[in-house]
Amino acid sequence: MRLLVTFVGGLGHLTPLLPLARAAREAGHDVAIAGSGGLVPRIEQAGFTAFATSPQPHHDQAVAKERTPLEVMDARATEIEFADNFADRGARRMALAVPDVIRAFEPDLVLRDETDLGTPIAAELLDVPVATHLVLAAGLLIRPELVAPRLDAVRAEHGLPPDPGLSRLTSGLTLSDAPPSFRSPDAPLAPRVTHYRSAPTPVRAPRAGRARVYVTLGTIFNTASGDLFDRLLTGLGDLDVDVVATVGQGTDPADLGPQPSHVRVERFLPQGDVLPDVDLVVSHGGSGSLMAALAHGLPSLLLPLGADQPHNAVRAEELGVAVTLSARTVTSEEVGARASAVLADGGMRARCAAVADELQALPGQSAAVAALEAAC
Repeated sequence: MRLLVTFVGGLGHLTPLLPLARAAREAGHDVAIAGSGGLVPRIEQAGFTAFATSPQPHHDQAVAKERTPLEVMDARATEIEFADNFADRGARRMALAVPDVIRAFEPDLVLRDETDLGTPIAAELLDVPVATHLVLAAGLLIRPELVAPRLDAVRAEHGLPPDPGLSRLTSGLTLSDAPPSFRSPDAPLAPRVTHYRSAPTPVRAPRAGRARVYVTLGTIFNTASGDLFDRLLTGLGDLDVDVVATVGQGTDPADLGPQPSHVRVERFLPQGDVLPDVDLVVSHGGSGSLMAALAHGLPSLLLPLGADQPHNAVRAEELGVAVTLSARTVTSEEVGARASAVLADGGMRARCAAVADELQALPGQSAAVAALEAAC
């Protein structure tokens, strides 16, 4: 099988696809990845042939980005921004770029990230089957009334008929490595999903002593965080807990000022190295961060900033696995109080552990690779 993996956006869209891409390659298949030009080095470092679908600086994670004033969007604003970025500009860019990639690589199957709305147009034009990998945890952003009119305009530019119900986005295999229970029952597109587990079962060593808290605002939203890191670290620093925070490559930890000995601030640490040894995750509620926390059975304190984060936070609270605070107005005192309450909440820990068990009961990557093989 020749498998072309496509994504639109930054690391949060590429990263969920890499484990399955590696599994397909290890099973003997030829795999290439097409996406944002700035992430071509990351793709090549992972050992894959890379095709840039945008200029090299686009989503370049190596470019230092200083913190800017805090930007927070509510759910409605994020929906409008999503339609602008993904159903209009992103879809148009991918619909134009991916046909040349398909001609060059000649895949038997294209596996797209869920928010890549332009690649199905390219594949439809060249009669190549498409599978989808879900990356939006709650799944509430791709609504027909929100994105179909914009996407139909792109389809018309390529001589394709309208698709008001977005049926072309759900006609093929759909894969997900998120806990089945997390996807919102109100998600507008409800294809039959093949669930699998993309990572080995996390191993949590028995811990004694002080609780430990991990703080992250992801790889995109950390730059427009204003003084949020300061408020978070001050509130957590006043607690009798150990704190480890990652602030992103563009932020010098020294810019946050002196920290107490029990607060460690780094630019970047692999989440897989941090999560097995913490008791609480404080994050923006991005799908990657939140799903990783739940895979380790960890509760979260969420401060949504944009994208799918407001929807994820609502769903996490519905399931009782997180508490949400306002990134715009939260005080250091409130951060400390709510973190203490979550750390003491045995019921929430049990609910998070149940979600982790649900995920760990899923079949492994080989089942997903077999599904891709059958979809060709």
